[in-house]
Amino acid sequence: MLPTGAYGTWPSPIDAALAASQDGRPEYVGTVGDEVWWTEPRPAESGRRALVRRRADGSRAGVLPAPWNVRSRVIEYGGRPWAGAVRAEGGPLVVFVDFADQRLYAYEPDGSAGPRPLTPLCAVGGGLRWVDPEVHPDRGERGEVWCVLEEFTGDGPTELRRVIAAVPLDGSAADDRSAVRELTDDRHRFVTGPRLSPDGRQAAWIAWDHPRMPWDGTEVMLADIADDGVFRDVRSVAGGPEESIPQVEWDAEGRLLFAGDRSGWWNLYRVDPQGGAVALCARREEFAGPLWKIGLQWFRPLDNGLIATVHGRGTTTLGVLDPQTGELADVAGPWTDWADTLAVHGSRITGIAASPHSAHEVVELDTTTGRTRVIGSPHQDAVDPAYYPRPEDRTFTGPGGREIHAHVYPPRSPDRTGPDGELPPYVVWAHGGPTGHAPLVLDLEIAYFTSRGIGVVEVDYGGSTGYGRDYRNRLREQWGVVDVEDCAAVAGALAAEGTADPRRLAIRGGSAGGWTTAASLTGTDVYACGTIIYPILDLTGWGTSETHDFESRYLESLVGPLADVPDRYRERSPVSRTEHLTTPFLLLQGLADPICPPVQCERFLAAIEGRGVPHAYLAFEGEGHGFRRADTLIRALEAELSLYGQTFGFDCPDVPGLELKR
Repeated sequence: MLPTGAYGTWPSPIDAALAASQDGRPEYVGTVGDEVWWTEPRPAESGRRALVRRRADGSRAGVLPAPWNVRSRVIEYGGRPWAGAVRAEGGPLVVFVDFADQRLYAYEPDGSAGPRPLTPLCAVGGGLRWVDPEVHPDRGERGEVWCVLEEFTGDGPTELRRVIAAVPLDGSAADDRSAVRELTDDRHRFVTGPRLSPDGRQAAWIAWDHPRMPWDGTEVMLADIADDGVFRDVRSVAGGPEESIPQVEWDAEGRLLFAGDRSGWWNLYRVDPQGGAVALCARREEFAGPLWKIGLQWFRPLDNGLIATVHGRGTTTLGVLDPQTGELADVAGPWTDWADTLAVHGSRITGIAASPHSAHEVVELDTTTGRTRVIGSPHQDAVDPAYYPRPEDRTFTGPGGREIHAHVYPPRSPDRTGPDGELPPYVVWAHGGPTGHAPLVLDLEIAYFTSRGIGVVEVDYGGSTGYGRDYRNRLREQWGVVDVEDCAAVAGALAAEGTADPRRLAIRGGSAGGWTTAASLTGTDVYACGTIIYPILDLTGWGTSETHDFESRYLESLVGPLADVPDRYRERSPVSRTEHLTTPFLLLQGLADPICPPVQCERFLAAIEGRGVPHAYLAFEGEGHGFRRADTLIRALEAELSLYGQTFGFDCPDVPGLELKR
């Protein structure tokens, strides 16, 4: 029989340092010849992203030493930052973006020379930035990289242009901007990188304009490529203001494929040369997701005509689709979340997947045998898995009878159980986006709390992805209403059924989740405290000049046009409702955040000054939107636990005490 212990005080081997060391996941998998490459997080190395390769013999090696940081800042969220090819004389050639200066570099890792810059520096605004490259060694006289160029035209966050550009591989553009060949004009505010047809005669890409976000409406653009490499006869062949198309690819036969939500779900289609599109697998499931980063890939055609695709409803799996018959064969395995990146080579499909029992790892499927294996970033249990939570995928009922999807993580430990008659505290986690979702995977930050006796529930509130366009559209002009109501409904249901202590409920979230947390603390009496992480707190400021270009008009769909509903912006903003705030809170902010800048936090703190509300504000030098450094992650987690201990009435002797000011 297990000994009892007060919830929140259970001893746990999962400390903040361990959780921080496991933060982040592999991204941007690709192939270079017979090799598989991807990027990995390095929290202990100032949060850089490392580029690693798995050679054909199975050996694994880092490609670039510290401080090289393979990460793009295009639209601030970035996107695919590297591409590779095999040189004619043999050996790999990789082109990548370094985070420090945002230049494109070329590197031959099997040679003796280091990376050489391909693009120039620019002192205007945020300079020149690049993303979603494709290497074309035989294009032009010197070989080229085709990618997206984001160029600042002034110092303001929205003073910029984006075009598709060709950068010569010989380095001639490193000091000469005029050597960069622009392939498109800037008629569209946003573009993705071009996808070249198998015969090299056409290029396709995705474009959209403000005020739409890419999950609202995008277009597939198609151009003929002249002998001199110039794009001709640029036209739109699919999509529009009310259809979101987040990915486009060519199959081996030269047919154009795309994922679009014209049916209300992101399904796969083939462009009909006579006009329109042909559905390849019509299902009430998602075969794609929101295009938060440039170059995400949910499907990839194989040379034999089949299509590798990530799909699902809420959770995702990897499937192989026969587009001729519509038959979809799913991959067997424990994984419940396949990331938005796939690579194919011959009969092999490579992706990144995780489960409630394993973190994200690089997984390969051999379609000829049906065999899967982990080939990179393998999950290793740093502690006894008995300390991991066992999540429950549940559906709750919200206002008006609407469904609310959530993942419930009850407290779990092999060493302790709660006292008889005592219910555990629970923390509602509101995901960011808000056009996003919470994946059902092992997260040691969640286990950090559940292994101590604190329950967690991740809420996919209305507006979340993974459940079709209607579910996503619930948040249209209702941000700060539907998300707050849905989180409160789930918390209330857990309390009503006897799962959670109604007096010890908390809420936390980052970015848009930080908004939902702050809006909940200033608009409901459900929670005893909250953790607000790099949030939006003032809609009027954020919707005018206090964020980056990509999301600068996002609020027009989430709240409404500012010119039409200025009172709504003011009334919903947590900074305008601080007189209703009485509960303790922790506010965490990166001082280098261009998306949710510190001024939002400073304005909020000024509004509560002198009101006696217990709070703490921790600001981190060098951190942007999303904490990446191990020391930051440790301090933030320990401060959050201390807040809950002080609020819920249990001791936390193994973490520094958080000083709450009034």
